[in-house]
Order: sequence, then structure tokens, then C-alpha cells
Amino acid sequence: MFKNSISLADADTIATTALSEGSNKGFNPLTVVVLDNAGVIKVMKRADGSSLTRPEIAVGKAYGCLTLGFGGREMARRAEKMPAFMNALTGLVEGKVVPVQGGVLIKDAEGYIVGAVGVTGDLSANDELCAVAGIEAAGLVADTGDA
Repeated sequence: MFKNSISLADADTIATTALSEGSNKGFNPLTVVVLDNAGVIKVMKRADGSSLTRPEIAVGKAYGCLTLGFGGREMARRAEKMPAFMNALTGLVEGKVVPVQGGVLIKDAEGYIVGAVGVTGDLSANDELCAVAGIEAAGLVADTGDA
């Protein structure tokens, strides 16, 4: 059995809470994807009215965090500073990287990465707020890419 991967119960709590947070704040319909630490989808939830490619965007936000080992804010900064690198990386992982806020690493109490969440549907900063709320509701630690 692998150690330190997110549980299905925690992944479901994150997704459910993120959707609820977005709804309570009046955000556009969200889609939430929680990946385990191997980059495999653990939970995907899509609010009614969420647009067509939101699942793929959510995966890209979360997958990018796992690929590089930091949150979406840092990914966005690096994409601005090093566009050639980000383009190359996106090619290497067959387009599975969306370098913006809304992708958040999920860590356990010891600081180990147990997964990542991608939220999409509203402004990226609002997506991130919902992701963090979900992670905290599960009793885990959010890493947005800022210290």
C-alpha cells in the first residue's frame, strides 16, 4: 500500500466544500478535481451550469502543481518569467498544465504532498479561495505557491 496519498473521504470533503463555498459566495458554477499524489483523479465534481471544458482545466491546474511541486500562484509567476520553459513542459505532459491560480497542492500535517486540487469556473483568485476552503475543511494544509 502506498503511503501519504489523499483518502477518498478527504478528497470528497475538499470537492464538496469547494463547490459549496463557491455557491455561497455567488461565484459562477465551479468544477473541482482532486488528484492523488500520483496525479490520478480521486474525485471530480461539476456544478450545474459549469461550462464545457472545465473538467480539463481543473485537471490542468492540479496536475501542474503536482508536476512542479508548488502551487498555482508560483506556477503563474514562472509562466510569466519563463514562457519557453512552461511551453516545453506543457508539451512534455501533453497539455496537462494550466499555470494559474486555482491549482493548490494538498499537504498532510507533516508537510508531505498527498495530492492537489484544481478549481475552475470563476476568476482564478476566487477558484483558489474555494480550493483552500475545501482543503482546510478536510483538516489538511493548502499550498497555493506563496510562502
